[in-house]
Amino acid sequence: MTRHKGFSTRAIHSGQDPEPVTGAIMPPVFLTSTYVQEELGKHKGYEYSRVSNPTRTALEENVAALEEGVHGMAFGSGTAAVDAIFHLLKPGDHVVLSRSVYGGTYRIARMVWEKFGLQFDFVDSTDLGILERAIRPETRMLFLETPANPTMEITDLAGSARIAREHGLYSVVDNTFATPALQQPLRFGLTMVVHSLTKYLNGHSDMLGGVVITNDDGIAERLRFFQKAVGGILSPFDAWLCLRGTKTLAVRMKQHCINAMAVAEWLTRHPRVQQVYYPGLPDHPRHGLAKEQMSGFGGMISFELGSLEAAAGFLRGIRLCALAESLGGVETIVTHPASMTHAAIPPSLRKEIGVTDGLVRISVGLEDVEDLCADLEAALDPL
Repeated sequence: MTRHKGFSTRAIHSGQDPEPVTGAIMPPVFLTSTYVQEELGKHKGYEYSRVSNPTRTALEENVAALEEGVHGMAFGSGTAAVDAIFHLLKPGDHVVLSRSVYGGTYRIARMVWEKFGLQFDFVDSTDLGILERAIRPETRMLFLETPANPTMEITDLAGSARIAREHGLYSVVDNTFATPALQQPLRFGLTMVVHSLTKYLNGHSDMLGGVVITNDDGIAERLRFFQKAVGGILSPFDAWLCLRGTKTLAVRMKQHCINAMAVAEWLTRHPRVQQVYYPGLPDHPRHGLAKEQMSGFGGMISFELGSLEAAAGFLRGIRLCALAESLGGVETIVTHPASMTHAAIPPSLRKEIGVTDGLVRISVGLEDVEDLCADLEAALDPL
């Protein structure tokens, strides 16, 4: 695979040399379950599509290059990728996680893996002292999310990587909100990066997928074994769809950032909005840190309306924005985390981490900002 320097060049070309038989500039969708072998023990690098597929390989190499990593392993969803990471552990092992992780990550941890003997603590990872004090002799992994979903908390990547190295731990960052266009955790010394490909990397709300990126040969070997043994892999067609998305990631993220900043500033001025959570705003408690470790602040905003009644009234009033459970598409999507993405988290813990009944999350799309603000205003004003 040719290694390219510039991010946009990598997004368009990495893992995607012209197809050798026809010269096709786009990788074909290899819709095959198996591959003919020339003779016993001699094949062309592919044996069975659960193990590997050329279209999936192209995507894995592409996203690895975007994260400045070596190995990429793609799965059928973001949660399948997280599940594969937890397969690296054994019963009795302990994991320290950011308290504000995606609700699906909480669900896998508490409702699936705890039954098989893993232990989990969800802590305020924005405080490195709290993060380190949560480590026990049986701790094997730090699992971080920054910016966090949906509270937009920012965790120090370099500091977290140092703590993980000193204690001999795996360190994982869910980089879905930032994307490699804005943040590359491996550069700070973290051992793994996980993404929901469904979101910004694909960017068009038309496929599901997940990926894990690492520079560690041993971790990559084990994750590829899990792809083969467990089988939760990404389909060739979904890999092809995502490759189409990553080509425009750089330009899309620039506009997402521009639009989100404009919407966040507009929301701060609206009298019905009690608080706006966006790392790009100067009053965000970790604005300085976000500015240091990110090249842009992303397209995700959360804001507080004070009550479930107010949130429900607002969500009934939107027309251009879509009420849905996702993010990262070209269209603006609005979500109520407490009843949607984070419903699996107990109400007491939701309250503790700031996922209140009045909290609304918005994935700011690529529409004209004036139209977005007009839609938000029409929904907010009657509250």
